[in-house]
Amino acid sequence: MSGKVRIAGLASVNTFTVRLVITVVVAVSLQISSGQLPFGHLGGFGGGVHTNGALHGNLPSFSTASHAATIFCGTCAYKDACIGSIGSMVNNPNANPKDFFQAAIQSSISQVSTVLNVSGSIAASSSGSKKMFMEDCQELLGFAVDELHACFSTVGGTDLNVFRNKQAELLNWLSAVVSYQHTCLDGIFDSQLKTEIMSNGLSAANQLASNALAIVSTIGGKEGGFGFKFTKNSHGESTVGTGSRRLKEVYQSNGEPSWLSGEDRKLLGGNNGNGNLTPNKVVAKDGSGDFKTIGEALSSYPKNHQGRYTIYVKAGIYNEYLTVTKEQVNVFIYGDGPRKTIITGRKNFNEGVSTFRTATFSAIGKGFVAKSIGFQNTAGPEGHQAVALRVQSDMSAFYNCRIDGYQDSLYVQTHRQFYHNCVISGTVDFIFGDAAAVIQNSLIIVRKPGKNQKNAVTAQGRVDQYESTGIVIQNCRIVPEQKLISERLTTPTYLGRPWKEYSRTVIMESTIEDLIQPAGWMEWDGDFALNTLYYAEYANRGPGAATNQRVKWKGYKVITNRNEAMQFTAGQFLQGNLWLGNTGAPFFLGLKH
Repeated sequence: MSGKVRIAGLASVNTFTVRLVITVVVAVSLQISSGQLPFGHLGGFGGGVHTNGALHGNLPSFSTASHAATIFCGTCAYKDACIGSIGSMVNNPNANPKDFFQAAIQSSISQVSTVLNVSGSIAASSSGSKKMFMEDCQELLGFAVDELHACFSTVGGTDLNVFRNKQAELLNWLSAVVSYQHTCLDGIFDSQLKTEIMSNGLSAANQLASNALAIVSTIGGKEGGFGFKFTKNSHGESTVGTGSRRLKEVYQSNGEPSWLSGEDRKLLGGNNGNGNLTPNKVVAKDGSGDFKTIGEALSSYPKNHQGRYTIYVKAGIYNEYLTVTKEQVNVFIYGDGPRKTIITGRKNFNEGVSTFRTATFSAIGKGFVAKSIGFQNTAGPEGHQAVALRVQSDMSAFYNCRIDGYQDSLYVQTHRQFYHNCVISGTVDFIFGDAAAVIQNSLIIVRKPGKNQKNAVTAQGRVDQYESTGIVIQNCRIVPEQKLISERLTTPTYLGRPWKEYSRTVIMESTIEDLIQPAGWMEWDGDFALNTLYYAEYANRGPGAATNQRVKWKGYKVITNRNEAMQFTAGQFLQGNLWLGNTGAPFFLGLKH
């Protein structure tokens, strides 16, 4: 896994900054339901923050922008970075939280743009792997800048009361930002180059992203959002409203929440993508369709298309490397079955390709759905990192699909993802990444690894405790492939290992066969992350599900409380009630049993 390149690293700079500012605005204007919020610690929210994230009390007024900035940055781990992002507003006595917000966004845009230019210059004057890795970072920085500008336009003109309902979205975007930044860093193996990139803005970007996550998470608490209102006291000083108000989700007659943006409505509108619709384009290797390749069909995606864009791929083996781009939203691709319609490739890290680029198929555009298709990487165990499917598409769904590879088969990179009735196979860390991913009713097949290799089903990459990400395997079966059966008890196989410090994985309501070691989970490197990770099991069955000999790490637990398990269901973990119904995929939002 150490060789995996994380390209998205820089994109997070933008998003996180936007969120940071938003969060700050939110923080300063909190309208909380009850209690007292003493200011004591660090001039911020200190003593009023409880473990459940709830804030209590009446925030005092502030007469200076400097004091306001202190309040704004009170919950941040990197307070100096937070204050610095506000810039000249700190000394502006007339500045209000909205000014802080706008200043922080502009600061982030400037920061990311600088790193973007630096990575571009390095890429232009380099060759080989150095050039490739810098181009990866450059691509992600471009995503970051675009996302930051989008956040500015989306939130800049929005009433602060809407923020409460946007908490899940903010955490989703910010978590992606963090993941992208660290992906970029993971792909740089030259220590001097890494130092150069960090000193040219990426280090500051990481700090700002962490700050933003902390503010959003702490203020939102378990109730998930913000409710703010700025007022002026008799002296004209800004204060935080003290009245109680809880915003509830109000749904339109079509089942959409009333606060949903116009862009989101367009995304969720249109065809359900259930495979019964007349496709926009047909792909057939024998020439009986509109195109002979899937790449041509994707290239036909119309500019500014509205609703679903449906591509039917007839049976055949398609040896193509494909990307559903950021602009290609709402794409639905379906085939004749995962063993009949197959997209295959064999790029791998062992041959000098960054993990990010080894993917046979990459889904980036929001709202991507795939049905009845197979995704393969045939590099084998000797290829090491070799991705069959890489997904960073938000609100994406895969059903009745196969994802087959060995090491790193399925890269759940960022955002919210859902898998149902799929087959996923591999060896080392074969389900990995830093998305919020729920895999339901699927068959997880562990394959025979290379010599001296150990199998790990998952390697989740959460790097910040406030990220809303994790891998959830629910109501699935974890079994050995036929070639592994005779050696399943002598080939070490585990449910997962912690790729990053706050790695989070939950296995629940699943059947676990006897190939899984009694300890269940394995270390990444000594005691790294063992106290900070969150690994949990709930209501599993089968010979490999016994927990009496499981690891004794601080971060591991057997869930016994049904409500705790509910946090990781598709309804709560992915906000699936708001979008899964529009994918055409079968699903259940809660616990199965």
